Amino acid sequence: MRHKTIDIHAVDRVAVIWLNRPEVRNALNEAMVAELSSAFESLNADDSVRAVVLAGRGACFCAGIDVEWLKRTSGAAAQTSAARRLTQMFYRLYALKKPTVARVHGTSYAGALGLIAACDTAIAAQDAEFCLSEVKLGLAAATIMPYLVHAIGERHARRYALSAEMFTAAEAYRIGLVHELALEKELDGAVNDILGHVMQGAPGAQASAKDLAMSLAAEPITPAVASRTAEHFAAIWASGEAREGISALLKKRPPAWLAPRRAAGRRKKSSP
Repeated sequence: MRHKTIDIHAVDRVAVIWLNRPEVRNALNEAMVAELSSAFESLNADDSVRAVVLAGRGACFCAGIDVEWLKRTSGAAAQTSAARRLTQMFYRLYALKKPTVARVHGTSYAGALGLIAACDTAIAAQDAEFCLSEVKLGLAAATIMPYLVHAIGERHARRYALSAEMFTAAEAYRIGLVHELALEKELDGAVNDILGHVMQGAPGAQASAKDLAMSLAAEPITPAVASRTAEHFAAIWASGEAREGISALLKKRPPAWLAPRRAAGRRKKSSP
């Protein structure tokens, strides 16, 4: 399928989605939101894909929502429809059953932080910058707020959503928006290191672990929760995938889900 605003490259069972509107700093317009939403849905159903990387072409990761899109979308019905499409796109990324990695460089504004927070892992260049700029336009970071609160906590989300101040990659790391920092020239190497670990895991087990983590995120630890996790573990234990993994370990051979893969990028290049 040909896309107008994104590029998708699959290498050794890793799909790299490039935001590809560099002339407007990869700002999210209606076409990009639709293409991303469709891509997330398709990749979720594609058993040949084990992991998904989200990256941006050009000088930065993403400048948030395209102001031209905001300007030309008027009327309550049209604005509500657009907001719902945005919400669907963020949720599809968050709910992907495969491991997801955000590769972040340059500046990231507003909705870009929602993309980052919705990914399982985020790796940023050391000189990257971030800003929740919505209030400066009279807007609020609403569609991305659930993912931000989960990623960085309520108080950090409140501070940066209210102040709209720019903050550094070091601060993004401190508050938990990103997991790792690297020199921009070494960003691909850092992404590939994570992918190397991710590809060792069983895909069904990873989907199960991800689902459980999301379902437990807001729950206190109670006897009922503990019982539910026991049932969850027992169900996975009985799966064919677990039988294969245990057998492979005992027989000192690779499990069936492992296959040789080439690096999705090279350390000295700027793109996976």
